[in-house]
Amino acid sequence: MRPLKIAEGIYDVGVKDWNIRDFHGYATHRGTSYNAFLIVDDDKVVLIDTVKEPFTQELLENIRKVIDPKKIDCIISNHSEMDHSGALPRVLHLIGEEKPVYCSKMGEKALTAHFNDKKINTQVVKPGSEMKLGKYTLSFIETRMLHWPDSMFTYIKEAGILFSSDAFGQHYASHENFDDEMGEGLFDHAKTYFANILLPFAPRVEKLLESIQDMGLTLNMICPDHGILWRKHPEKIIARYGAWARQENREKVIVIYDTMWNSTEKMAKEIVDGARSTGVEVIPMKVRNWDRSDIITELMDARALVVGSPTLNNEIFPTLCDVLTYIKGLKPRGKLGAAFGSYGWSGEAVKLLNKELDAMAFERIDEGLRTLYVPDKESLKASFDYGVRIGEAVKAKSSAQE
Repeated sequence: MRPLKIAEGIYDVGVKDWNIRDFHGYATHRGTSYNAFLIVDDDKVVLIDTVKEPFTQELLENIRKVIDPKKIDCIISNHSEMDHSGALPRVLHLIGEEKPVYCSKMGEKALTAHFNDKKINTQVVKPGSEMKLGKYTLSFIETRMLHWPDSMFTYIKEAGILFSSDAFGQHYASHENFDDEMGEGLFDHAKTYFANILLPFAPRVEKLLESIQDMGLTLNMICPDHGILWRKHPEKIIARYGAWARQENREKVIVIYDTMWNSTEKMAKEIVDGARSTGVEVIPMKVRNWDRSDIITELMDARALVVGSPTLNNEIFPTLCDVLTYIKGLKPRGKLGAAFGSYGWSGEAVKLLNKELDAMAFERIDEGLRTLYVPDKESLKASFDYGVRIGEAVKAKSSAQE
């Protein structure tokens, strides 16, 4: 990509990664971008964040199209994760290793640990402190644990531009650059990003949004480090973040399952039909056909998670273990839970699934439903009725929360 002018003297000089398909377990079906921002002002030239190390040369070429990189006076590291700091040593080697890298207190620790064989002139900025560049003034907002301990935002008061690090972003590579060039599908990418990256920190996101409101910041543009920039209606993504952070649910059921000889799948189909007959939305997801990151995205606004597994070697089927471990780490809250499965010998899977649901603090509907070997007509009816019970529980929960 070429440098993108986003305001007077301000450029996105980042790069697009069209081919990445896995971001530490999160399926990036549409790639991503590593956004970095160059501010060319009267007194100082500043680079906000860098890019993933393999894209260093492309970053430098983009900067050269605007200004000689050696004229950069300092770098601001909003986030030290390697997709934003990987290029830092090579950039500093070119522009001068003595030049300061401004970061949070925890950012200094992280950068030192990442690049322990390099000398980086880190300078810690305090939350609320300011840096005058000329006509622009930068201020710094600490956003610890969104989603690393070092995270912070940088804000340009005069332009109303918020450089939001990993918040408000999307893993999405596109020839479009701004929200007004995209349709509603952009929010789907942002939702997937929130579900897989920020969901464990939802309470902190709520507090951050409250703080931004209390600070009375003018937000003409939000520039995340990944994906599309929000210039037309930044308030829309803030509103969505509020709903996602509150983990607002709707009458929606996710049924995830796997099967050995199709018996558990036959139960799943009846449970789906039974729940759907109550009028709730139901999405069946055979885990071998769905990526874990898509499952958590669908689960984020669902009211119930139903899990089905056959018993294999007295345990849960391995594919379900993978998905449940991933879900548990992302800490969704306020869900109902239910378990089911077919078995041949001892049938421990449902009991073990219940333990997993309990560990995630889900409100279990009951002890679950088991079927011995291939479900007969009576077992299939029991599965349908179980789905009805789940749907009714979801609707009752909805009524109780209104």
